[in-house]
Amino acid sequence: MSIWSKQASPPLYIYGTEANRFITSAVQYFPKQAKIAAYEEKEGANAVFLAKLGHQITVYDSTSSGLAKVQLLARMNGVSIITIRADLIEYELPQETYDGAIMVFGHFQHKFQLVILEKIMNSIKLNGVFMFEVYEYAQLLYKTGGPNEMAYLYNAEDILRWARRYKLKHYFTGEVEQYEVSFQTNTRRVIQVIVEK
Repeated sequence: MSIWSKQASPPLYIYGTEANRFITSAVQYFPKQAKIAAYEEKEGANAVFLAKLGHQITVYDSTSSGLAKVQLLARMNGVSIITIRADLIEYELPQETYDGAIMVFGHFQHKFQLVILEKIMNSIKLNGVFMFEVYEYAQLLYKTGGPNEMAYLYNAEDILRWARRYKLKHYFTGEVEQYEVSFQTNTRRVIQVIVEK
């Protein structure tokens, strides 16, 4: 189960209703009207952003409260999104189904991280694109959000090694400025990846 599973209940949008800056800056990697899976989407801002661009979106999240927020935000924005409650550690994802996938701050225990990334890659078609942003180990020192246990953060070298198994389109690890409704703007340490299958 995700580290986020006990958070978030409607109607407050803890993470805001604006899409993640990394996702909005990289959306051109997806073909038009793509079939995209959004994993561990939490409250739906990224999914709604993509749906408003004309993409067909399926959201996978481990919490019913998160999925309720996704549907509410979708209705507020006049778009339709499919939602599926799924613990990615246990859930068998469909194979070669999506044109692309996203995951923003989907944090799992270290022993499951690469397994889940691989499951997501298997869920997209050949030439499909997977983009994700997660917190790097050093984020624990910043104390500006994310998991407060090292076991749920990501090792940048492990992620780069995994990403190089595919067509690596973008890799970044370092500081970014992020804003959430319930927090001030903070500097955080992240890993950003875009890979093509």
